[in-house]
Amino acid sequence: MRGEGPRVLRRRTLARIGALAVATILVVGACTGASSGFSPGPTANPAATAAPSGSTSAGVAPNSSPVVSSSAGPSFPLALTDDEHNQVTLKSEPRRIVSLTPAATETLYAIGAGDRVAADGDFDDYPAQVKSLPHVATYSSVDVEKIVGLRADLVIAGGNGFNKPAAVTQLRSLGVPVLVVYAPDIGGVLADINLIGDAVGASANARRLTASMQAGIDAVRAATSGLPHPRTFYELDATKDIYGPAPDSFLAQEIDDAGGDPITTGDPALFSIPLEKLVAADPQVIVLGDSAYGTTAAIVAARPGWNAMTAVRDGAIEPIDDLIVSRPGPRLVDGLRLLALAIHPDLVLPSLAPAGASQAPSAAPPALPSGSATP
Repeated sequence: MRGEGPRVLRRRTLARIGALAVATILVVGACTGASSGFSPGPTANPAATAAPSGSTSAGVAPNSSPVVSSSAGPSFPLALTDDEHNQVTLKSEPRRIVSLTPAATETLYAIGAGDRVAADGDFDDYPAQVKSLPHVATYSSVDVEKIVGLRADLVIAGGNGFNKPAAVTQLRSLGVPVLVVYAPDIGGVLADINLIGDAVGASANARRLTASMQAGIDAVRAATSGLPHPRTFYELDATKDIYGPAPDSFLAQEIDDAGGDPITTGDPALFSIPLEKLVAADPQVIVLGDSAYGTTAAIVAARPGWNAMTAVRDGAIEPIDDLIVSRPGPRLVDGLRLLALAIHPDLVLPSLAPAGASQAPSAAPPALPSGSATP
């Protein structure tokens, strides 16, 4: 996604906000909003839903080991239950995987299964290898014919409106196994990484990754727990309406864990907030998730009515890389750290492995079947 013009980036963010709104409506009953209470997605393997523990590392440890064989986890044939409570049966370990969400793609590479990713969506941007993959999805559509032509033996899709449910239904009707994942909270992210690991026969790698992620999350929480939690507004977009986190959302939980008091829309079904309500909430910190589109502190300060907010008067307006913060995948700890430092610029955090160190090396994608679509 990096390198695209501001208009393209902004359209994609607005599309993502729309998907978030749909997702929030559907999962609000499952979200607790408690920063210390996880609600992992369902799975057929009880171990996949358990919060990782026992790690002593401070962050995401490097994971460059080969994929662990299926014998280290569930054996195939394998039946799993995805985050939409559908049973997915895999006759053998998947060799040609199609990933329809950026987070799932990152996860597959991080657990050492990147060499089996046969295609992804045109919005995937990390790691660098994905840019050469065939693209079979956009934010608004899924190319079912192309996926079938690739002879995919597993498709990982995003739930609650991220990918079109009709496309998921069609793929299943054609005999293609589809695992739908959606993480409403941080615990759900860890559970989905474990679930994907089980599905591709990399259970041990997935659990090593989530254990190190949990340690990194705990380190950020510990570093911010004794600090004042300033009222924090995370701006997703303000081109026309003002968009920010809904209550009990993944992003609101991240703000709380990072040492802020999240200012939300007040309605679990909405990601927009009226200016009058935002002024009344009086943020002490404004984090610019839309800084990649050219939004700056100076632009925010010049908006009519915004100078009444404490954050604007104090100059506490911080840009951030929204792709890392809001993407529910292996770089979650990196995003949480960025957010903590945006809220508390003087915070000292424990050292973390270099960015991208958790990404396992990957060979080139599998060769396309004869006669199938090309990138």
